[in-house]
Amino acid sequence: MENKNITFITGNQNKADYLAKYLGFPVQHVKLDLNEIQSLDLKEIVEHKVRQAYEKIKSPVIVEDVSLEFEALNGLPGPFIKFFVDTIPFETMCSMIDGKTRRARAKCVFGYYDGKILKFFEGGLGGEIAETPAGENGFGWDTIFIPDGYTVTRAQLNEEDDQKTYVQIKPFASLKEFLSKT
Repeated sequence: MENKNITFITGNQNKADYLAKYLGFPVQHVKLDLNEIQSLDLKEIVEHKVRQAYEKIKSPVIVEDVSLEFEALNGLPGPFIKFFVDTIPFETMCSMIDGKTRRARAKCVFGYYDGKILKFFEGGLGGEIAETPAGENGFGWDTIFIPDGYTVTRAQLNEEDDQKTYVQIKPFASLKEFLSKT
């Protein structure tokens, strides 16, 4: 695949490197301060961010956002999970749903916008919230999320299973397919 002029909006070099590796071509990345709307609709948040990013840099952009939805909390914290991770101990998050269903869903939406074409790519993976946090690997809420088919958190998975579950949450394949035709 030839080099594309696409900018991934992230301040995280590891995320940018991983996306470029998966897509098979270099991806520029830029950290932008974007106003994030408050919504439980991940696509609505991503659309707002990707349009805002395009207005700032005037070239094709990709943004992403993730959510972790607790069934017992009617989908919360959802896209607000990053605020929970920054302010509430993982032990507290796990105990918030004691005595209730532990079912959860991890979701990710990538948004692409080039000034004309707006496209969304959605990934997701069901699972459960652990009774207590466990594991040393991973990022964010990986220590409390047990993917379907496993008995341990994402932070405890071996590298192969980590990658297998990561690409279910992150819709790399559909993004790559779209970009190969763009």
